[in-house]
Amino acid sequence: MSRTYLVTGAASGIGKATTDLLRSQGHTVIGADLKNSDISADLSSAEGRVELVTQARELTGGRLDGVVACAGIAQFDPLTIKVNHFGAVATLQGLRPLLAAGTDPRALAVGSIDSLHPTDSAIVHAALAGDEEAAVAASQTAVDGGEGHLVYSSSKAAISRWVRRSAITEDWAGTGIPLNAVGPGVIITPMTQPLLDDPEMRGVVEQSVPMPLHGHARPEQIAPLIAWLTSPENTHVTGQVIFVDGGADAVLRGDRTW
Repeated sequence: MSRTYLVTGAASGIGKATTDLLRSQGHTVIGADLKNSDISADLSSAEGRVELVTQARELTGGRLDGVVACAGIAQFDPLTIKVNHFGAVATLQGLRPLLAAGTDPRALAVGSIDSLHPTDSAIVHAALAGDEEAAVAASQTAVDGGEGHLVYSSSKAAISRWVRRSAITEDWAGTGIPLNAVGPGVIITPMTQPLLDDPEMRGVVEQSVPMPLHGHARPEQIAPLIAWLTSPENTHVTGQVIFVDGGADAVLRGDRTW
């Protein structure tokens, strides 16, 4: 049966691969991105987040069956926490009423294996408290202190923890909506390819994200898991951050999760 999905970050990378896969399966997919998509919205701003929900409601008649919050950036800049955490949360919360009106509704956020790397506690705590101003200020402090790389990992840790906290609440589990996240390892994209082409930088990447199974992944290798997690077949998986990382999580953490 055909379903209606909304995917943010749909113009490139994992978002585009997911959009292409779902459409190939016969589903209707509304793509959202800064440009070159069905909905143009800047998720770093309050106005853009409202515009996303408004246009989604107009284009769908007020109902969605699946939402994939994939939009994200990896800049040493406070903009990263605004898009990766607050933009994703606004997407999922703002579209939840449309999901509630859908059939077998499912939702997912795209995180990262970087959520396991060092983070800035001030950024993460502010994000989870919903205090965007404080999270932006903490991010700027990290950048000014030469630790701008912590903004990205903190943004992904925060959205992963938000998913874990929210999935079991009345708003999500209580209304029958599974909410999960995937945590990709290194994905081969135009953004990462220059790093992988540089032998020195490739070594740094592979040390921080070791992927013993098949190495680095392509966006289209992540999309099938997202499609399943947001399908009616997924009835009981919720609150999970599933790493699609070629074994990086197991290398980095061993069996410590147990």
